[in-house]
Amino acid sequence: MRRRTGLLCLAFALGALPVAAQAPYPDRPIRLVVPYAPGGTTDIMARTLQEPLSKALGQPIIVDNKAGAAGAIGTKQVATAAPDGYTLIFGNNGPSAIVPLIQKDVGYDPVKDFAPVSLVSIAPLTLVVHPSVPASNVKELIAWIKTQPNGVEYATAGAGSFGHLATESFGKDAGLKLIHVPYKGQAPSTMAVLNGEVKILLTTSSDMQDAAVKGGKLKLLAVSTATPSPLMPGTPTIGQSLPGYAAVVWFGILAPAGTPAPVIARLNAAIREVLANPELQQKFVGYGGVATASTPQEFADMISAEVPKWKSVIETAKITTQ
Repeated sequence: MRRRTGLLCLAFALGALPVAAQAPYPDRPIRLVVPYAPGGTTDIMARTLQEPLSKALGQPIIVDNKAGAAGAIGTKQVATAAPDGYTLIFGNNGPSAIVPLIQKDVGYDPVKDFAPVSLVSIAPLTLVVHPSVPASNVKELIAWIKTQPNGVEYATAGAGSFGHLATESFGKDAGLKLIHVPYKGQAPSTMAVLNGEVKILLTTSSDMQDAAVKGGKLKLLAVSTATPSPLMPGTPTIGQSLPGYAAVVWFGILAPAGTPAPVIARLNAAIREVLANPELQQKFVGYGGVATASTPQEFADMISAEVPKWKSVIETAKITTQ
């Protein structure tokens, strides 16, 4: 009996060895996938986090650009990666919420296939109009559009862009007839409004747009966020004139679904620590965003609410990328 007890104790001790010997997370470099080519806003934000996040976690963060299919290629790679916390995606509400609703067979579900870690930044869209538009606020704009029997044209950076969806949502909520005129990028769409080719543009801010507003060549009417944005002091929200309306550009870090909760918590704590740095926050202002952390659940709830919202807009407006 004593021999059997000894063997059982030995077996339990041996069985416990792998757990006891398991190194705390992280114990090797972490790959942070950016689903776009180097040089864009998403890439710049990820690289701004790279060094401070490496210090906070005690392991190198390797930024890996995997561009293609409007961000879907890199995002799919992370969706199918091992859920161990060593492969993450620095996403935004393009590939991480909207692209799977527009493109067929992207190979991942934006809600089921990811474990959100934390928001990193949010940014408003800005509603600007050509000076010839007889409106100085959103209420006056809505009233004027309703007097135009043939509707009013608006510019976007392209079919299926976030500005496209946000403007269609604005028109739907306000009961307006808006005509979509897609351009190939933000700069051409801004030039189109400056030149008077179209009257309305709802997009992220840019140096070109900011200069035009300051010079009186464009009128800034509102921002799209639910609350006023510190990036545009004194500018009202669209929702103040159109209750319930909100559209925000977000950037955040997600892991593959099934990543252990302690790993998510460790990453979230490190991101919060990094984003609390005032110098880093100021850098994000320069990128046109507000450094904003969240809990994993808050981020998950945000994505879960966005997907059906934009799906409805896409279906109602029959939006495609063709």
